[in-house]
Amino acid sequence: MKENIIPAIRLTIFCAVFFSGIYTLSILGIAQLAPNQGKGEIITVNGKNHHINVAQKFTENKYFWSRPSAVDYNADGSGGSNKGPNNPDYLAEVKTRIDTFLLKNPSVKRSEVPSELVTASGSGLDPNISVNGAKVQIERIANSRNLSMGKILEIVQNNTERPLFGMFGPAKVNVLQLNIELDKLK
Repeated sequence: MKENIIPAIRLTIFCAVFFSGIYTLSILGIAQLAPNQGKGEIITVNGKNHHINVAQKFTENKYFWSRPSAVDYNADGSGGSNKGPNNPDYLAEVKTRIDTFLLKNPSVKRSEVPSELVTASGSGLDPNISVNGAKVQIERIANSRNLSMGKILEIVQNNTERPLFGMFGPAKVNVLQLNIELDKLK
């Protein structure tokens, strides 16, 4: 037993020192090379700071809506709902989100509602939606702002982030950036 405990204690001490100190400091050092020293991308609009990489809550008809958030868009504690796809409470919540979306977007069919507009991301803070998720909202926004659908589609196209190297990940749009562009149209 002694021959197993001593190496286990040594390994525990090594891991505690390495992962609590050396690894943490090396990641902090790498973050210092990133824009804004790893604190995320911050933009200022009308004197107010926004983190571009953290979801914001938008519910007005004149804005693109973000993904729902299991943590109510609170970046202090990200996380999902931890409810499985067969959980009755979760299913009721998603159904309510679909019904609300369809009520505000009457030209969209139930089968056309993108899943990211009615389900939260794993972190609850995903700032992006798919291009299709933005396109199904265009008519509502155009009617609310008295703008042409073509103008809003142009904003979506101009703010679409293409997949990395054309093959890694889907095309996506940042909801905050879209809404900032909409407000510039006044």
